[in-house]
Amino acid sequence: MQKRKLGSLGLEVSALSLGCMGYSSDARQLRDKPDMIALIRGAVERGVDFFDTAEVYGPFTNEEMVGEAIAPIRDQVIIASKFGWDVDADTGVHHGGVNSKPAHIRAAVEGTLRRLRVDQIDLLYQHRVDPEVPMEDVADTVKDLIQQGKVKYFGMSEASPESIRRAHAVQSVSALQSEYSLWTREPEAEILPTLEELGIGLVPFSPLGKGFLTGKIDVNTTLDSSDFRNSIPRFSADARQANQALVDLIRTVGERHGATPAQVALAWLLAKKPWIVPLFGTRKLERLEENLGALDVHLSSADIQEIEERSAEIGVQGERYPEQMLKLSGR
Repeated sequence: MQKRKLGSLGLEVSALSLGCMGYSSDARQLRDKPDMIALIRGAVERGVDFFDTAEVYGPFTNEEMVGEAIAPIRDQVIIASKFGWDVDADTGVHHGGVNSKPAHIRAAVEGTLRRLRVDQIDLLYQHRVDPEVPMEDVADTVKDLIQQGKVKYFGMSEASPESIRRAHAVQSVSALQSEYSLWTREPEAEILPTLEELGIGLVPFSPLGKGFLTGKIDVNTTLDSSDFRNSIPRFSADARQANQALVDLIRTVGERHGATPAQVALAWLLAKKPWIVPLFGTRKLERLEENLGALDVHLSSADIQEIEERSAEIGVQGERYPEQMLKLSGR
């Protein structure tokens, strides 16, 4: 497995990361917990050592499941989790909105340590910036948790360049988690230059466009009524029809390499910067293996140029989130 470094403090992880958000994230999904535990352990067998969860996934059930999965292989994995939503530490009730008050961070960390069955959280992200709490206070609280040995590395998620700089001045930030893919290019304007300047790694989530860039969703696809993507403007019928041109582009490039659209989308991200570690989610072993195959896809400079030029001409239709969620993105 290829390795990549995130930040300047020594965090080294597999070049691809597995997101566990969809595994036992609510009671309905607990029925297949054994399968998801097997998938996590199967990923480790295939060289993946970087896994992602959060207290708000469930809340709590996801961290508990991940903790059970990694218990016998703790020394082989690096676990990232997150605080920052207003979740009651005792009941798991999500009150809505964000909360990064120092006392809340400390309570969240104690709960995460317990649920993950670990003595130290490898990478702790602030899930979303809290406009009511100075970033310096957040970073100072995490710094103290690092000094106590409860946290090893500090990360942020969907934060603006200003928030990143303010936090980094107090406690070195090792990684930023933000949405970035062939159809979400906004980080290229200010986020990537900021990270490069400060020596911070990027862990892009939704690198496959919430499934659209795999080529398995088109204008004729009917999503389940409970599927979150029904609320995303980018998945409206008109947007899907317009955005199909982007999938056609990466499929064409992939055919030259014997690669799938998903593999090309991941290979494109891997080729952008050596400090980018794409974070994907899947519930199927065959999809896991397909995505890991992206590490063997080496796009040429001509491939990259074709993707850049043609994707710029195509553009992308529709917002990446509903308006209310965009307000919480921190961008």
